[in-house]
Amino acid sequence: MLLTGTVVADAETVVEDGAIVVRDEVIAAVGDADTLREQYPDHVEESYDLLAPGMVGAHVHSVQSLGRGIADDATLLDWLFDHVLPMEASLSADEMRVAAELGYLELLESGVTTVIDHLSVAHAEQAFEAAREMGIRGRLGKVLMDRDSPADLQEETDAGLGRSEELIERYHDPEGRLRYAVTPRFAVTCSEACLRGCRDLADRHEGVTIHTHASENRDEIATVEARTGMRNVEYLHEVGLTGEDVVLAHCVHTDDREREILAETGTNVTYCPSSNMKLASGVAPITDYRERGITVALGNDGPPCNNTLDPFTEMKQASVLQKVEGYDPEALPARAVFEMATVAGAEAAGFGRVGRLREGWRADVVGLTTDVTRATPLYDPLSHLVFSAHGDDVEFTMVDGQVCQRDGEVVVADADRIRREAHAVAERLVADGIA
Repeated sequence: MLLTGTVVADAETVVEDGAIVVRDEVIAAVGDADTLREQYPDHVEESYDLLAPGMVGAHVHSVQSLGRGIADDATLLDWLFDHVLPMEASLSADEMRVAAELGYLELLESGVTTVIDHLSVAHAEQAFEAAREMGIRGRLGKVLMDRDSPADLQEETDAGLGRSEELIERYHDPEGRLRYAVTPRFAVTCSEACLRGCRDLADRHEGVTIHTHASENRDEIATVEARTGMRNVEYLHEVGLTGEDVVLAHCVHTDDREREILAETGTNVTYCPSSNMKLASGVAPITDYRERGITVALGNDGPPCNNTLDPFTEMKQASVLQKVEGYDPEALPARAVFEMATVAGAEAAGFGRVGRLREGWRADVVGLTTDVTRATPLYDPLSHLVFSAHGDDVEFTMVDGQVCQRDGEVVVADADRIRREAHAVAERLVADGIA
């Protein structure tokens, strides 16, 4: 396949009148369109206004998609325990499958090709099956909760870890498109034995990583400190949940020692600005993290605390929030936030050769239209992608060389069926008083 248009290959490289040659699962060439047409005359050509690397959602909750809008105007712990966890607990296996499909549908429609997905305690296999069938690239994990949790979700420590290991053996491919992350919800709902067990489990399986929440909210930090005598990141470090194979979502409230730990251990941080604003959690010190050399990726979090999984909206929020927080218009410029949403996210997820359009890299490509008023005029394609574009501008999504969306229509799933079934589950949630 020969894809033509203005190619934003990465944060540094834009090729006007460019092209991408895709062979099987990889990019065979990137360059001038006329030159590549001559070199690859047998390739079928498709044209889009802008071509970019697939976006990476480095912290999402696909299975919370059915809770979009049920928990507005709430603080984090009330939001979680009064609204979101009861919804998760109520879902049957079939309903969890619909929830995951709905999340992946929105992500693929919006140009997200790779996710780090924090699932739920039960029925995690439904999300793995949906991801496998729909073609999205991901690192997924069943949630672990063994203390101070709703009865319907709390598990015995060994049972939760054992079920996680079964999922690793069934779905994890260290070189493949779907990989596993051991996924404790957060320190508030996990015992020390559970957290240490997560580290042991990850260490025993090649390529398995760890994904959890940390220091999102002051009340969360106070709870952990009262229990352990340590701040959140310090405690996670003590029990083994830091390192290059760990992704910590949020990290809004950290002190200097915690930031030193993150930098010294190579722990990855995912910035979720819209969620942090909507839940009034605060503003993560992203500029400081980056100056310390900490890898920072970008995520939407879940639809109940964001209401959208649009990565382009998240890029804009990421940049402008840092600017206003620091009274610095130069903070987190378009180039930096685009890297966070692409190659930095892929690195945090542990996927190599993903996040840039380069020869030999995986063929994760999105195509966007600029035939919209907000793209007129268009002086700088990178600025447009970060500050103007929307997910509904995406017309083409390719993951690992497989076309998942073409001409604005997802071709790997029945979108109408997914939305219809999601509406039916939502009606049940309303009837049961959950939504």
